[in-house]
Amino acid sequence: MFNNLFSKFSHDLGIDLGTTKTLVYVRGRGIVINEPSVVAINTRTDTILAVGDEARKMLGKTPPYIQVSRPLVNGIISDFEVTEKMLKYFIDQVHRKSYSLIPRPRVVIGIPLNVTGVERKAVEDAALSAGAREVFLVEEPMAAAIGARLPIQEAVGNLVIDIGGGTTEIAVISLGGIVSSRTLPTAGNELDSDIIQYVRDKFNLYIGEATAEDIKIKIGSVAYEDKTLEMEVRGRDVVTGLPRVAKISSLHIKEAVFKTIRTIVDNIKSVVENTPPELVSEIYERGILLSGGGAQLRGLPELIKSETQIPTTVMDDPVTSVVRGTSIILEDMENLKNILVPTINE
Repeated sequence: MFNNLFSKFSHDLGIDLGTTKTLVYVRGRGIVINEPSVVAINTRTDTILAVGDEARKMLGKTPPYIQVSRPLVNGIISDFEVTEKMLKYFIDQVHRKSYSLIPRPRVVIGIPLNVTGVERKAVEDAALSAGAREVFLVEEPMAAAIGARLPIQEAVGNLVIDIGGGTTEIAVISLGGIVSSRTLPTAGNELDSDIIQYVRDKFNLYIGEATAEDIKIKIGSVAYEDKTLEMEVRGRDVVTGLPRVAKISSLHIKEAVFKTIRTIVDNIKSVVENTPPELVSEIYERGILLSGGGAQLRGLPELIKSETQIPTTVMDDPVTSVVRGTSIILEDMENLKNILVPTINE
């Protein structure tokens, strides 16, 4: 009875709880939240000052008593209380214009592959504590495949690679399950760290995370291009400690991220090698699909194709593929419930 009552005053949600960004889908309204997974806390009063975009603007600019943290590391909750408060903030934002005083939505959340029972329970408990009445979990590559409308429940091979902020997940999917897979703690944030280190070593210039991410988005490339992209980067000189500007090109970024990209490509090969031959032949015909923000790195599909000899493409709007998958699950829960991860609290 209470479930029926809560359902009338709450919006069912699909959530991509990522290391870098959190996206929220609302049933009947689409994706309404796409904000960084960042929280700013006043340690003197133990209160939240900002969440998402507003908190991200504070990175590297706060006094000692304001802590700006990312409560998820490699897709896993590292700070339970902060994650709970962040989820509650997003749930309240969604229901701000509704008549519900205490929103109690059903929630489908994307989680990384191969998480432990303890890590899975942390996600469930954080969502329940934040106000969810029911929590359903789905592995992120599976959600991305559903978001791309792949025939995951048929006896065909689908190779999906989700390159997020904290993890890269490689999965071969067939008959509603994952046949072979690998999860790497190597993804977008690692590329940012590579760029920071390279700029320091090559140009004697300190830059921050936000600047490194901006460089990656604007001129980041692993392609052999005729046209070289360039941009000016402002930072702090390593020697003098004073502000300085350096000109950086896409060739520099290619050199900076080479080792990380090589690690990802080698693991893709390893997953293919451990996949049954019947599925490999179908993957060769159907190709590899890339999702996640890291999939947008220039030249990456071409590099993977040249290394694996398998056609490789990027999904439409790869950043939202996982949350789109959770939305399809919400709309067709009866037919897709077999692909959900069993919850610890069941």
